[in-house]
Amino acid sequence: MDTMSTDDVAEQILRTFDTITVVGASANPAKPSNGVPALMKSLGWRIIPVNPTAETIVGETVYPTLADVPEQVDFVDVFRPSADCPQIAREAVAAGAKALWLQLGITSPEARAIAEEAGLLYVEDRCLKIEQQRTGITPK
Repeated sequence: MDTMSTDDVAEQILRTFDTITVVGASANPAKPSNGVPALMKSLGWRIIPVNPTAETIVGETVYPTLADVPEQVDFVDVFRPSADCPQIAREAVAAGAKALWLQLGITSPEARAIAEEAGLLYVEDRCLKIEQQRTGITPK
Protein backbone atom coordinates (compact mmCIF):
# COMPACT_ATOMS: atom_id res chain seq x y z
CA MET A 1 0.00 0.00 0.00
CA ASP A 2 1.21 3.50 -0.81
CA THR A 3 2.49 5.28 2.28
CA MET A 4 2.48 8.83 0.93
CA SER A 5 0.37 11.25 2.95
CA THR A 6 -2.44 13.15 1.25
CA ASP A 7 -0.26 16.28 1.50
CA ASP A 8 2.53 14.47 -0.36
CA VAL A 9 0.17 13.20 -3.06
CA ALA A 10 -1.38 16.66 -3.49
CA GLU A 11 2.08 18.19 -3.90
CA GLN A 12 3.14 15.49 -6.36
CA ILE A 13 0.04 16.13 -8.49
CA LEU A 14 0.57 19.91 -8.45
CA ARG A 15 4.25 19.48 -9.42
CA THR A 16 3.63 16.87 -12.12
CA PHE A 17 0.74 18.10 -14.25
CA ASP A 18 0.38 21.43 -16.07
CA THR A 19 -3.09 20.71 -17.46
CA ILE A 20 -6.17 20.22 -15.27
CA THR A 21 -9.29 18.59 -16.70
CA VAL A 22 -12.12 19.91 -14.52
CA VAL A 23 -15.23 17.69 -14.38
CA GLY A 24 -18.20 19.72 -13.17
CA ALA A 25 -16.64 23.07 -14.03
CA SER A 26 -19.28 25.81 -13.87
CA ALA A 27 -19.92 28.83 -16.06
CA ASN A 28 -21.26 30.64 -12.95
CA PRO A 29 -18.49 32.92 -11.57
CA ALA A 30 -20.09 32.78 -8.10
CA LYS A 31 -19.36 29.03 -7.78
CA PRO A 32 -16.08 27.51 -6.59
CA SER A 33 -16.29 25.21 -9.64
CA ASN A 34 -15.64 28.37 -11.71
CA GLY A 35 -13.40 30.32 -9.33
CA VAL A 36 -10.94 27.52 -8.63
CA PRO A 37 -10.30 26.72 -12.33
CA ALA A 38 -10.07 30.47 -13.06
CA LEU A 39 -7.44 30.90 -10.34
CA MET A 40 -5.45 27.84 -11.45
CA LYS A 41 -5.53 29.17 -15.04
CA SER A 42 -4.31 32.59 -13.85
CA LEU A 43 -1.36 30.84 -12.16
CA GLY A 44 -0.37 29.11 -15.39
CA TRP A 45 -2.22 25.79 -15.52
CA ARG A 46 -4.09 24.91 -18.68
CA ILE A 47 -7.75 24.19 -17.95
CA ILE A 48 -9.97 21.76 -19.87
CA PRO A 49 -13.54 22.17 -18.56
CA VAL A 50 -15.99 19.24 -18.71
CA ASN A 51 -19.68 20.11 -18.39
CA PRO A 52 -22.58 18.82 -20.53
CA THR A 53 -24.46 22.14 -20.48
CA ALA A 54 -21.87 24.86 -21.18
CA GLU A 55 -19.88 25.89 -24.27
CA THR A 56 -17.10 27.95 -22.70
CA ILE A 57 -15.90 28.21 -19.10
CA VAL A 58 -13.01 30.45 -17.98
CA GLY A 59 -12.45 31.24 -21.65
CA GLU A 60 -11.89 27.59 -22.60
CA THR A 61 -13.82 25.22 -24.86
CA VAL A 62 -15.98 22.87 -22.80
CA TYR A 63 -16.39 19.15 -23.50
CA PRO A 64 -19.58 17.32 -22.45
CA THR A 65 -17.76 14.28 -20.97
CA LEU A 66 -14.23 13.11 -20.21
CA ALA A 67 -14.48 10.76 -23.19
CA ASP A 68 -15.09 13.77 -25.47
CA VAL A 69 -11.80 15.49 -24.57
CA PRO A 70 -9.77 15.15 -27.81
CA GLU A 71 -6.37 14.76 -26.16
CA GLN A 72 -4.65 12.81 -23.41
CA VAL A 73 -6.26 13.45 -20.03
CA ASP A 74 -3.73 13.20 -17.18
CA PHE A 75 -5.11 15.07 -14.16
CA VAL A 76 -8.86 15.08 -13.44
CA ASP A 77 -10.24 17.51 -10.84
CA VAL A 78 -13.85 16.81 -9.78
CA PHE A 79 -16.58 19.24 -8.71
CA ARG A 80 -19.49 16.79 -8.65
CA PRO A 81 -21.49 15.12 -5.87
CA SER A 82 -19.82 12.16 -4.17
CA ALA A 83 -22.43 9.81 -5.65
CA ASP A 84 -21.20 10.68 -9.18
CA CYS A 85 -17.54 10.01 -8.40
CA PRO A 86 -17.31 6.22 -8.96
CA GLN A 87 -18.51 6.72 -12.55
CA ILE A 88 -16.15 9.67 -13.02
CA ALA A 89 -13.30 7.52 -11.64
CA ARG A 90 -14.13 4.79 -14.19
CA GLU A 91 -14.19 7.42 -16.98
CA ALA A 92 -10.86 8.87 -15.79
CA VAL A 93 -9.28 5.40 -15.85
CA ALA A 94 -10.73 4.76 -19.31
CA ALA A 95 -9.29 8.09 -20.51
CA GLY A 96 -5.83 7.07 -19.29
CA ALA A 97 -5.68 9.64 -16.47
CA LYS A 98 -2.83 9.46 -13.99
CA ALA A 99 -4.41 11.49 -11.17
CA LEU A 100 -7.92 11.99 -9.75
CA TRP A 101 -8.71 14.79 -7.29
CA LEU A 102 -12.09 15.20 -5.56
CA GLN A 103 -12.64 18.73 -4.29
CA LEU A 104 -13.31 19.78 -0.70
CA GLY A 105 -16.37 18.05 0.76
CA ILE A 106 -16.34 15.26 -1.85
CA THR A 107 -15.37 11.76 -0.78
CA SER A 108 -15.98 8.35 -2.30
CA PRO A 109 -14.49 5.09 -1.03
CA GLU A 110 -15.60 3.45 -4.30
CA ALA A 111 -13.92 6.11 -6.46
CA ARG A 112 -10.76 5.78 -4.34
CA ALA A 113 -10.76 1.98 -4.85
CA ILE A 114 -11.25 2.36 -8.62
CA ALA A 115 -8.50 4.98 -8.90
CA GLU A 116 -5.99 3.18 -6.70
CA GLU A 117 -6.64 -0.18 -8.39
CA ALA A 118 -5.72 1.50 -11.69
CA GLY A 119 -2.62 3.12 -10.20
CA LEU A 120 -3.86 6.72 -10.23
CA LEU A 121 -2.68 9.30 -7.74
CA TYR A 122 -5.74 10.10 -5.64
CA VAL A 123 -6.80 13.00 -3.44
CA GLU A 124 -10.26 13.59 -1.95
CA ASP A 125 -11.88 16.21 0.26
CA ARG A 126 -9.20 18.78 -0.56
CA CYS A 127 -9.47 22.11 -2.39
CA LEU A 128 -7.03 22.55 -5.26
CA LYS A 129 -6.83 26.31 -4.57
CA ILE A 130 -6.09 25.81 -0.85
CA GLU A 131 -3.43 23.18 -1.62
CA GLN A 132 -1.83 25.42 -4.25
CA GLN A 133 -1.73 28.30 -1.77
CA ARG A 134 -0.36 26.02 0.98
CA THR A 135 2.45 24.73 -1.21
CA GLY A 136 3.10 27.73 -3.46
CA ILE A 137 3.56 25.32 -6.39
CA THR A 138 2.98 26.70 -9.89
CA PRO A 139 3.35 24.90 -13.25
CA LYS A 140 6.78 24.56 -14.80
